[in-house]
Amino acid sequence: MEQPSVPPRSADRPADHLLEESILPTWLTQRPIGLWGFIWIWVGLAVVIVTFQYGANGVEGGVTLPVVMAIVLTATMTLAIVMTLTADIGTEHGLSFAVYLRAPFGTIGTHLPSVSRGIVAACWFGIQTYLGALAINGLVEYWTGFSSWPLWYAVFLVVQVINVALGIKAIERLAAVAAPCILAISLWMYFTLDGIAELEGANIWTFAGSGDTSLAALFIVNMAVWAPVSVDIPNITRFVATPSGERRFLRRNRNILIAQFVVLPVMQMWIAFIGAVSVIVTGNWNPIDVIQGESTGFVLGILLVMIVLAQWSTNTAANVVPAALNFVNALAPWLSYRYGVVMAGVVATAVMPWLLLDNLFTFLSYYGGFIAAIAGIMIADFHLIRRRRLNVPHLFRSDGQYRYVRGVNPAALIAWGTASVAALFALDYAYVIGFPIAFTVYLVLMRVWILPRFPQAELSPSGPDDFLATSTGRSWVHDPDTGGFDLVPTDRLADRATGREDI
Repeated sequence: MEQPSVPPRSADRPADHLLEESILPTWLTQRPIGLWGFIWIWVGLAVVIVTFQYGANGVEGGVTLPVVMAIVLTATMTLAIVMTLTADIGTEHGLSFAVYLRAPFGTIGTHLPSVSRGIVAACWFGIQTYLGALAINGLVEYWTGFSSWPLWYAVFLVVQVINVALGIKAIERLAAVAAPCILAISLWMYFTLDGIAELEGANIWTFAGSGDTSLAALFIVNMAVWAPVSVDIPNITRFVATPSGERRFLRRNRNILIAQFVVLPVMQMWIAFIGAVSVIVTGNWNPIDVIQGESTGFVLGILLVMIVLAQWSTNTAANVVPAALNFVNALAPWLSYRYGVVMAGVVATAVMPWLLLDNLFTFLSYYGGFIAAIAGIMIADFHLIRRRRLNVPHLFRSDGQYRYVRGVNPAALIAWGTASVAALFALDYAYVIGFPIAFTVYLVLMRVWILPRFPQAELSPSGPDDFLATSTGRSWVHDPDTGGFDLVPTDRLADRATGREDI
């Protein structure tokens, strides 16, 4: 097979601040997560506390339960389209989110959006850890009378940090245990609440509160919840098993498509349903409060342990990994993957998540626009401008083609800033404002301004396979002795070392 038209290997030596083992491209032989592993991860990811809440807000706001479920399902499947397009970055090139952003934003410009996303992920890490700590505290208080959620917050935080620091296999193993527990919790809640509704003569399917919730706003807030994961999903998909040499998009991403178009929408709809039924029957949507109010003894203990597992499995892939990798990208080579995980825990606590939880929907609205803008730029850049081709060696060169203007691509910053500011004027619709504005502005500025001034090798009329990896049966492999990168066929990877601290 032809090799990409890049400078000689001596010129490919990356600058130290662009290189760290955990942000190197993964090979096709370094992707241990199969279909069921990815499904379990998504079951764990789906249990986000805000999903319970907006299911409840929908019915309280005058929307019937069937309509709430239909909106959640439709919105999640819409976002799955965005998520699948960005996921292919990890599938094709094995790249993490922050490293890929060096292409549209520049080798230095990447830090603005990636660190911003890292902080959002850390905020969610803190929120989920706080909720898990409340469940632990409720359990301990019930059995012993001792109450101290800050203590259990610290303990739970440390346990999660250790789990994620052990790598992606440890995350997958946890998901495989937690996912059945999550399903069991939700089924228990449904049958318990349905029994109460029957005793009270309540009809959960026709109930509608007196509020005036906008259907459009309900649709968009569902998208905002998953907007962060939709941009940094390459952090996970670069570890998902992929057929070598598969050029067809659907076949290449089949494991991802099943999880994102079936598992995620169905689970989101189910969790929103549970939140809605909870508020109809008990007046409270919070699953921790509902479980503590409707169960006792051994059953209470089992359910609260399952709640802890649910928060834990959600945190690992959706929050801790993205935060850690984005911080590593910003501070390489001084910050390793494991210390990046520790840093995520420090930031998660510093933002005081117990206060953020009281203003959750405001928090969602403010970051929805700027995250949506990043998604618009990523899709325009990867699929329309570069047509899935990337000059990966230059992503690790401070003097390469992605340097643009002193390491920053002004087109991306203008598009991101314009879309983010525009979204602030209508927070309830931030996602659907930010995405198209960023997509359009970036596309226009790149074609009329940046590309004529800063040629991109992958856009030149070279061999069509020069800058493709997975779909041509090859992987980007870094040579630590020379600092260079090669596109290596899969059958030649078997004899190479595959150990990484993040696997």
